[in-house]
Amino acid sequence: MVAQDHGLSVRAALPGDAAAIARIHVAAWQAAYAGLIDAAFLAALSVAQREAWWSGAIAKGSPELLVAHGEDGVLAGWVALGDCRDAGAPATRGEIWAIYVDPARWGQGAGRLLWQHARARLTAQGRTEVSLWVLAANLRAIRFYAAQGFAPDSGSDRTITVAGAPLEEVRQVCPLG
Repeated sequence: MVAQDHGLSVRAALPGDAAAIARIHVAAWQAAYAGLIDAAFLAALSVAQREAWWSGAIAKGSPELLVAHGEDGVLAGWVALGDCRDAGAPATRGEIWAIYVDPARWGQGAGRLLWQHARARLTAQGRTEVSLWVLAANLRAIRFYAAQGFAPDSGSDRTITVAGAPLEEVRQVCPLG
C-alpha cells in the first residue's frame, strides 16, 4: 500500500526501514518527553537497541507498521497498530501502539497522515473503535489526539514506571467508521 498526501507517501515498513524508525523513535522520545521523563534516561536511549527491536517486529509483522516518507525516501514518521492489548478489550477494538514523527517534521501533517492511514487499516480489519495510551502530562500529544477524534476513556488512568519514576497514563478512545 502506497498513498500520497502532504508531499509524503505512506507504505508498509520494510526491513531496511528499521534504522530510520529507531532514529525517529529515539529523537521523538527525547523531544516529546523532555521535562516529563528523566533527562539522563532520555540521553541514554539507544538507536541500536531500538533498531534491533524494530527489525524483529518488522520481520514478525507485529505490530503492523506504516511509515511516511518524502519524495527523497527519508522517513518522516511511523505508526504501529494492531490488536488492543488491554485485558478485556473487545475484539472490535484496535490499538495504536505508538505513533512518532521526526521532531524536525512536527506540525507538517505527517502525524495526521499516518493516523488517517492507520484508521483506514483498522476499519478495513473490521474494528469499530481504536484506543491508545498517552502520558497524562503530554499535552501536545493529547491535543493532537483530540483533533483526530480521540477522547479520554474515563477511569482508565494507570501508572507506569520509566527510569524509576511513576508516570500517569490515560487511555484515549476514538470511534471508527
